[in-house]
Amino acid sequence: MPIIPRCFSVCSRFFTANQVALQVLYSRSSMSFEAETSSSTDTVKPAEDKWRLSYVTGNLFSCPKDESLAHCISEDCRMGAGIAVRFKQEFQGVTELKEQKKLTGQCAVLKRRGRFVYYLITKKKASQKPTYDSLRQSLEDMKSHCLKNQVTRISMPRIGCGLDRLEWARVSEILEQVFDHTDISITVYSLPEKAETTVMKENRRT
Repeated sequence: MPIIPRCFSVCSRFFTANQVALQVLYSRSSMSFEAETSSSTDTVKPAEDKWRLSYVTGNLFSCPKDESLAHCISEDCRMGAGIAVRFKQEFQGVTELKEQKKLTGQCAVLKRRGRFVYYLITKKKASQKPTYDSLRQSLEDMKSHCLKNQVTRISMPRIGCGLDRLEWARVSEILEQVFDHTDISITVYSLPEKAETTVMKENRRT
């Protein structure tokens, strides 16, 4: 009679040992799977931003017709010198701009032929000079409009660096700081040096 309990005890220990072994194996498998999952997640990299600053030598107004345009003006919207004269001739809308009553550090906007034209208000009067702060603020305002209206491409001259005498090295840094981490690409147009000098002289006479 004692044989049966002894056999039962041995069998119980056998099944208990097997259960423990299975639990250990399952635990190790789970840990391995979690480690692999964690490792693969860590290697996933976020998509790169599409922000880009490009340079073109040529006429700004020959840029693709679906790209927005931008340049700097004063609160009084005179646009009587430099490339601003061409913007006034090309897009008109001085009264429309004045009605928006934008102040220094803001951005006025016209919509022409399916694209936006941005007027960065960087100073109060045409006779004054802008500051880097006023330029930055107006660019931030333009960026807000771009993001709300799905604008992803803008062409512009070397803003603030013609008659306004700002340094392009600092202006380009501001552009990068403002538009980094967006999908907005900016193309900067420059005329050949001789052509640029001629245009500026002609526009001063206008």
